[in-house]
Amino acid sequence: MKRLQICQGIFVTLLMCTTLAHSVDDLDPTVSDKVSDISDLSTEDPTSPTDETEEVTEITDHAGDTEEIKSEKDHSEPKKELTANEIRGETISRSSHYAVFTGNELYEAALSLMNQTKQDEQEAYTLLQSAAELGHVESLQKVAWARLLGRHLKPNITQAAEMFEYLAQQGNVDAQMGLGFMFATGIGKNSSQAKALIHYTFGALGGSQLAQMALAYRYWSGISVASSCETALTHYRKVSHTVADEVSLTGNRAVQRVRLLDEVDSPGSSPALLDDDLIQYYQFLAEKGDVQAQVGLGQLHYQGGRGVEQDHQRALNYFVQAAEAGNTNAMAFLGKMYLEGSSVVKQSNETALKYFKRAADQNNAVGQSGLGLLYLHGRGVPQDYKLAFKYFTQAAEQGWVDGQLQLGNMYFSGLGVRRDYKMAIKYFNLASQSGHVLAFYNLAQMQASGTGMVRSCHTSVELFKNVAERGRWGEMLMEAHTAYWDSRHTQALVTYMLLAELGYEVAQSNAAFILDRHETELFKQGEGFARALMYWGRAASQGYAVARVKLGDYHYYGYGTSVDYETAAAHYRLASEQQHNAQAMFNLGYMHEQGLGLKQDMHLAKRFYDMAAEASADAQVPVALALAKLAFLFSFKYFEDFQWLDIDENNIEEILGPDWDIYLMAVLSVIIATLILFRRPPPPMAV
Repeated sequence: MKRLQICQGIFVTLLMCTTLAHSVDDLDPTVSDKVSDISDLSTEDPTSPTDETEEVTEITDHAGDTEEIKSEKDHSEPKKELTANEIRGETISRSSHYAVFTGNELYEAALSLMNQTKQDEQEAYTLLQSAAELGHVESLQKVAWARLLGRHLKPNITQAAEMFEYLAQQGNVDAQMGLGFMFATGIGKNSSQAKALIHYTFGALGGSQLAQMALAYRYWSGISVASSCETALTHYRKVSHTVADEVSLTGNRAVQRVRLLDEVDSPGSSPALLDDDLIQYYQFLAEKGDVQAQVGLGQLHYQGGRGVEQDHQRALNYFVQAAEAGNTNAMAFLGKMYLEGSSVVKQSNETALKYFKRAADQNNAVGQSGLGLLYLHGRGVPQDYKLAFKYFTQAAEQGWVDGQLQLGNMYFSGLGVRRDYKMAIKYFNLASQSGHVLAFYNLAQMQASGTGMVRSCHTSVELFKNVAERGRWGEMLMEAHTAYWDSRHTQALVTYMLLAELGYEVAQSNAAFILDRHETELFKQGEGFARALMYWGRAASQGYAVARVKLGDYHYYGYGTSVDYETAAAHYRLASEQQHNAQAMFNLGYMHEQGLGLKQDMHLAKRFYDMAAEASADAQVPVALALAKLAFLFSFKYFEDFQWLDIDENNIEEILGPDWDIYLMAVLSVIIATLILFRRPPPPMAV
């Protein structure tokens, strides 16, 4: 509430006193013609199947249902990394003009660019745009999304809608998702939740993973449909299966959940991102031969995340330098790189075995887990479940997440050990505490089928939702974050709104934050608060305490809704009781003090103020000022009861105005600052 913010401003003044003391970039005109005159476009829709091998252990629960427990995939064939110019040369070597080639050739070239470790997405989307002009359906789909979200192409919502409509008529399931999103949010279409639900349903039935997530979230939260845990479970399970299939030895890329509100309130405090200066400092140390810096940078570039792009070439260089200096972690990660293979290193079981063994001989947990994988799958060594179990146990005892996951798999499937679901659950839980996506997936499968535990639809949906949100589409969170701080607020908002439809709580709160600050002209004036209220509500329903407080603020001040003190108090009470939010406690104290939506009760007001001070150290100074004011009111009431003064609180308001209590706190703050100034210790005597 504003009064707490004013108190915090007064606190800052006190501190100052103390310191004195101490790109259809235009889609070619021809493309607009092709999209509007759709009959001239080719409906060729080539697919490019991927051949991937994966380790899947099939099991049957007590009821006879079959489910899968996932392990990391094997990737035995590395891909050669090509530069953008080399791909352009391979694809269009017969002529410098794209049009002489099929849309499929241009599309495949674009995919090759995007699938490399060091991606050149700008060049890739140039190729996709050219393929779309030739009527290539898959390219049209990607260009439509790029136009809607402003990813590498100039945003054009109208053209995106036209493309989605054409593609949907051709049966494209991702276009159904695009139209569903536009109808759900009112972007480019008149808002219609019924039409959105229809398009989401068609997309989900056709296999669109985004549509399945959107539909699952709606059934999970009861948005425009009757809440159904089982229906949500069905859709989330399908998406999670795909996400689990894509997890490799590196693990999936981390999903950075950065809240814009936290960054604005506490600049530089986000643990999800590394400051550029800090990265440069580590690079300087690594160049000077600091082994720990080399290993740390190698891991960052190997997996990506925290504001660092995935770059296996740089990771390899850092790991080689650290391994030559004798670092066992670097040796083990080199083993992982060679075991998996990539565009940078050729897959080699023998080389992987060499590095894993060197690390494991020095009791390195990563190396032990790597050796366990080799013996488990018989890669470069004879298959031996006993040795695999031994090495996984050694790694798990040191807290290494991969060792814990693989031990869970072995206990679950009875490989080299007697099948034991309780032990499997134990190790899956341990691995999940470190955030391993396959551990979440395996626990979700067991919860959904009741294997080794009592079946729980609610818990399994939460676990599957966690897995689904770790898919490759989660990378859009950082794209939106970057767009926001680049002042591309509309692009950031549209991306956050898309992810909010998929159920990402952080996207819901960030979309509400942007709408709350009126930083975009995407919607008509006056709609911002109403839409922000909706997103704060969805974020609050997923347990975000600050969003719950925001809901109370909106009802208290009448933002996007009518003023309703009772509803505001109800939201503050929920945030106070369920999340122990200090702001909510302070607000409840003030409402009890003033009798707004709650019975006026000075004793309860003091109680909530005290609770706020206990819940957060940041609230102690505002609470101290509020309690000082409360003491003044008690004294005033005392004199009034004995009729020593012929004035009441209403007279004070007539003289000083309705905000007299703020003036009082300002005076008290000046008095406290003066005391601090005069009580400062004397300066040290010069020797």
